[in-house]
Amino acid sequence: MTTTSELRRRPNGNAAPDDEFDAFPMASPGVADAMLNMQQAGHPSGAAKYGWVRSKFRAFTAALYFIGGSLAIHLTQFLGAWFYFLNRDLYYAYMAVTKESFGLLVTTMTHWWAPTVIRISGDASTAGQLSLTPDGRVECAFPDRMVMIANHQIYTDWLYLWWVGYTNKPRMHGHVYIILKESLKYIPIIGPGCMFFSFIFMSRKMAVDRPRLAHRLQKLRTKHVGPDGEEYLNPMWLLLFPEGTNLSDNGRVKSAAWADKIGVKDTAHLMLPRSTGTFFCLNELKGSVDYVYDCTVAYEGVPRGGFGEEYFTLSSTFFQGRGPKSVNLYWRRFSLADMPLHDQTEFDAWLRERWYEKDALLEQYVTTGRFPANGAGIKGHIETEVRTQYWWEFIKIFTWLGCFCFFLSSLTRFLLKFRDS
Repeated sequence: MTTTSELRRRPNGNAAPDDEFDAFPMASPGVADAMLNMQQAGHPSGAAKYGWVRSKFRAFTAALYFIGGSLAIHLTQFLGAWFYFLNRDLYYAYMAVTKESFGLLVTTMTHWWAPTVIRISGDASTAGQLSLTPDGRVECAFPDRMVMIANHQIYTDWLYLWWVGYTNKPRMHGHVYIILKESLKYIPIIGPGCMFFSFIFMSRKMAVDRPRLAHRLQKLRTKHVGPDGEEYLNPMWLLLFPEGTNLSDNGRVKSAAWADKIGVKDTAHLMLPRSTGTFFCLNELKGSVDYVYDCTVAYEGVPRGGFGEEYFTLSSTFFQGRGPKSVNLYWRRFSLADMPLHDQTEFDAWLRERWYEKDALLEQYVTTGRFPANGAGIKGHIETEVRTQYWWEFIKIFTWLGCFCFFLSSLTRFLLKFRDS
């Protein structure tokens, strides 16, 4: 087990975050010369498994499934939108079901088009919370309310972390909340669908975003009263990326400049986090959340000094069969009670220290190909894959819409028969 003192003996490097607002998984520009780099250095997953024809066919079938599933989910959301005016608790419970459907959509897409080994371990703070089922699936026992933070390697990070919600007991893939770039709300189907999911859209300017963020977080900490009169909080996994954007050459340049500006040590495998958004979120949720779960993510095959986005694009991963040979997750847990949430400057130093520790974890991974083994419980590492428990679960995506169509068809036939009688 790697101790905190060992993690602090970190290498020096060059990284830091890039914008004022820190906690949110926003898209960054692609690397223009990525294909040239791959041609020169070779792809870490080897040659493409599928030729031009099969790659195009895989792209067509993946797009068909994703668009069809997204459209079905979005129509299902519209069918239940009127619950908002009838009963708010019923409305949010219904939308959680549609969010579960989207979690199943991305999980099954990954299983069918981009299968890979998932290797999981954690330190002693996660003891007893990671296990392996007899059929080879990982099962997590994380709380039903938490804030999850992670380093942001490539665009698909959120996909694997959403899948972790599916593996949890109780399952939490219907209660994941993500903070997104505001412009994404205008994408047809996806944007309005995320609004139904109660995702939070930000402009990346704290002065503008603070009121709307406070409003959304207040809803996430609102207590409800059950039929028995007992108060309860709805389940919630709030996902934050304190680096603000995924790791890239441009981000690393900005990160190094930021480290130099504020006079702190840089990192070698990350961008330094900005604490403003995370500090605000944790203070708003304080009293309704006990723990922050930190996940350090690494993709097998990314060379030292390289960036995952140069190799594992959507095209190479889902269409060409050149995804990462393994996705590696290392978990730690921190109590809000132990964080200096009373002071922004102290919290900034606290969060940066956690990122130095993550940097040391990534140095170990780059050097050995493994994160530390589990600190307690299962020995070694848990190896599994992204998949659902039952093969037929993808049908749930279309169930509500199918039931509505069946009801509408039956009602139409009945009315026509009644009219003709």
